[in-house]
Amino acid sequence: MILIKGSRVLDPAGKTDSRADLVIEDGIIREICPPDTLGGRTEAEYEQIIDGTGLVTAPGLVDVHVHFRDPGLTYKEDIHTGAAAAAKGGFTTVVCMANTKPLVDNEETLRYVLEEGKKTGIHVLSCAAVSKGFKGEELTDMEGLLAAGAAGFTDDGIPLMDGPFVLKAMEEAARLDTVISFHEEDKSFIRENGINHGAVSDQLGIYGSPSLAEDSLVARDCMIALETGARIDVQHISSGYSVELVRLAKKLGADVWAEVTPHHFTLTEEAVLEHGTLAKMNPPLRTELDRQMLIAGLKDGTIDLIATDHAPHSKEEKDKPLTEAPSGIIGLETALSLGIEQLVKPGHLSLLELMEKMSLNPARLYKLDCGRICEGAPADLVIFDENETWTADQFASKASNTPFWGWTMTGKVKYTICEGKVVYQD
Repeated sequence: MILIKGSRVLDPAGKTDSRADLVIEDGIIREICPPDTLGGRTEAEYEQIIDGTGLVTAPGLVDVHVHFRDPGLTYKEDIHTGAAAAAKGGFTTVVCMANTKPLVDNEETLRYVLEEGKKTGIHVLSCAAVSKGFKGEELTDMEGLLAAGAAGFTDDGIPLMDGPFVLKAMEEAARLDTVISFHEEDKSFIRENGINHGAVSDQLGIYGSPSLAEDSLVARDCMIALETGARIDVQHISSGYSVELVRLAKKLGADVWAEVTPHHFTLTEEAVLEHGTLAKMNPPLRTELDRQMLIAGLKDGTIDLIATDHAPHSKEEKDKPLTEAPSGIIGLETALSLGIEQLVKPGHLSLLELMEKMSLNPARLYKLDCGRICEGAPADLVIFDENETWTADQFASKASNTPFWGWTMTGKVKYTICEGKVVYQD
């Protein structure tokens, strides 16, 4: 048995925030007891006692949008290093995207990811592709892939451009009661991806990617979701207008969810001038108005969840010129701190509400048995000091492509516990 003694316990499912002792046994939360009572036992009866004084215990974080680059691109990241980065960041469950080499559009590749994931100490799930070969023309065997363990479906990285195909995909997803996640960028409006079309791109002499590219596809897919009853996730939302579109779709009754990354609610297009390719991502960082509209969407529930879009690349790739370097940054190890700094400390969200966005709601989207702290629930937990500072200059990830390199961060993960086992300790 493990005892977490006297920490502040947050349960977003029960909306409770109070000090308590937690008793963990056989991979589950056995008891929740008054603080400092030891669950009515002696210290000698526990294999491990974690002193939670001054610390917060919350459900293990759930990231529904990561790229572990495995198979095929393991010089950037692999399932084991990605999982280590996740554990260090407080995540006990991650959902990998399908854009590996080969793609996860078949059961063999899916099973490889899931089997390797079982060796990591955390829950590594994977989406499968919506379309065969990411071509946006022919549906994968969604039913068969679900049976093989797919968490959901996405062609993330490649927007689905054919409306009738998207309609067909959503009809099938609705029939199977699964989720499709959408990368919303209409490439016909984009000349150079990764940089917002605006004042900064004009300064650099680059056209970039306008918010229209995102807004137009979000509008289409929200309406198709309304028509079909499908459950969809608008991935890495970046445009304030897209937030408004999701807000309207929810009001109309569509089962639309939206995720935002920490970098999109923290930074603006100005970061490209300072950090170059380390601030290049799809969709791009946009304006301060967009950033504020994202935060407003988080506050009123339009944006349901926070996901990192953890996208590792090698230094050599990111050292290329701005228009040639790949888009994306790592995010698992800085996500919690950025949430605390940018959302909790300014008063936009309570710490309990942040946990709702980072654990409960991602679990709800994928219908996972996690994201809550109650007796009998899985002992998937993160323990952190919300006030401790640290420097973002050492990562468990293979990659270090982040504009947050060297930043002093607030909020330090002290322990990550998955299935009752300590998988990370500071």
